[in-house]
Amino acid sequence: MQSRKLSRRRVVAASAAIGLVGAPFVRGANAAGSLSIGLWDHWVPGANDAQTAIIKEWADREKVDVKVDYITSQGNKLLLTLAAESLAQSGHDIMEFTNWDPAQYSARLEPVNDLMDSIVAKNGPIDPAVAYLGKIDGKWLGVPMTRGTLLLGCCSRFDMMKEYAGIDVQALYPAGKPPQDASWTWDAFLTAAEKCKKAGFGFGLPLGGTTDTNQWVGALFLAYGADLMDAKGNVTVKSDAVRQVLDYAKRLFAFCPSDAVAWDDASNNKWLISGKGALIFNPPSAWAVAKRDAPQVAEKCWTHGFPKGPKGRFNPILPRFYGLWSFSKNKPAAKSLLQFLASRQNAEKQVAASQGYDIPPYPKFNDFKTWDEEGPPKGSISHYPIKGGDQVAGVTCSPAPPTIAAQIWANSIQAKMIVRYAQGEAMQKTLDWAASELEGFKRT
Repeated sequence: MQSRKLSRRRVVAASAAIGLVGAPFVRGANAAGSLSIGLWDHWVPGANDAQTAIIKEWADREKVDVKVDYITSQGNKLLLTLAAESLAQSGHDIMEFTNWDPAQYSARLEPVNDLMDSIVAKNGPIDPAVAYLGKIDGKWLGVPMTRGTLLLGCCSRFDMMKEYAGIDVQALYPAGKPPQDASWTWDAFLTAAEKCKKAGFGFGLPLGGTTDTNQWVGALFLAYGADLMDAKGNVTVKSDAVRQVLDYAKRLFAFCPSDAVAWDDASNNKWLISGKGALIFNPPSAWAVAKRDAPQVAEKCWTHGFPKGPKGRFNPILPRFYGLWSFSKNKPAAKSLLQFLASRQNAEKQVAASQGYDIPPYPKFNDFKTWDEEGPPKGSISHYPIKGGDQVAGVTCSPAPPTIAAQIWANSIQAKMIVRYAQGEAMQKTLDWAASELEGFKRT
């Protein structure tokens, strides 16, 4: 079997040609039809190979020719592919969608309620945060994926947190056991950020227009109940909760890196790996790279839950979905493949191949052994998935309608509010600016 990766040049060329063609998995001449699937090019070495093997197992059994493209998200190549195929109504049968993509492409996606009923009957309930993004107006527009779905989580240097902040994160989140994190609040976080900053090992908190920024800032807003818009599309930004979270964020801003507004998604990873930082918000990717490039850092890392605020403890989730285009020419085979990919057995293979990076959308799957066994140190990512306690997965910019939430995200409105207010703008002016932006999103 063969697969290939799509470069930006190939994506643009394919867009101009109205369609994308992947390299086929080689099969015999008696194959029962064909399928094509476009997937995110996973950053973890070996994760794509595991997915290829899973698809091959199904293809061999069902005698279907399958061709797969692994498409990088860098340079928005995956988004370009989605846009090109939706416009052309031609391309892959199945594509990978993230966050609000199902809502944005709802007119071109085949509802899969029948498939989801069968999957949920076997796997158990879907995490509500995932359902918010995948089920629009009662229709499932994609099958939630384990592969590539992530939580953010805190990645702490447990030695620095203990020495400089007086917090034992390993005791708060003991490996293989329920969390003991009642004291881990956003107020405690602020105090720890100040102490670590004074010690010369600050928290790596980005505030640019990036995914990592939107995720952690969104979790902070959720923890304060600081919604910018309600589920009906009413602008709610001028609330006491929003004022409260901005006041908190202004104090925290003083302990962020001096160039935090210019950080990209790689900056906090580099901050941790360099040994400069005591904490970042990130899935286990920075830790995994540190295992290779800075093992002395990796062996002191502990991934754990988010702080708790007045309205709860929220860990931001970034779900991915398998979407079936309505113009697919082989929908029965596509649904069969998606059912196979969603099985518990294959989800466990994907988690193991990603070194624990991938998060299943089915809470019953959070008992996989990978997270407790990965290291160093062993148990370092035991609490990367949500395991008991009062922590829940949250979607940044919710509960706004998904198509508007996507615009709030794309324009990093929450982070910009923090930066504007922290840099001296009057509270009311910041709120007026945000309200104007939100009203504009409603009109587009």
